[in-house]
Amino acid sequence: MSVDGRLRWRCRRGLLELDLALLGFLEDGYERLTGPEQARFSELLCAADADLWQWIQGAPAPIRYKKVLCALRNVAHTDHHEETITHD
Repeated sequence: MSVDGRLRWRCRRGLLELDLALLGFLEDGYERLTGPEQARFSELLCAADADLWQWIQGAPAPIRYKKVLCALRNVAHTDHHEETITHD
């Protein structure tokens, strides 16, 4: 399995919201991270789902994840605001 395949697999979580946020980030933000930031993202994936989801939502997180979480929130925020509901 390639690095991308392994990362994609590790982004699949038990919480749908986490799946969407992490896989969306992998598609739209991961490549903009520096090498050390990509390593930090991989490390972040070792966190428990509950902690990770709270951190993505803005709860205090370990400082070492600050840049990665900011990037992840920006992608998640952008994706959320692009979705619209239309009425026929």
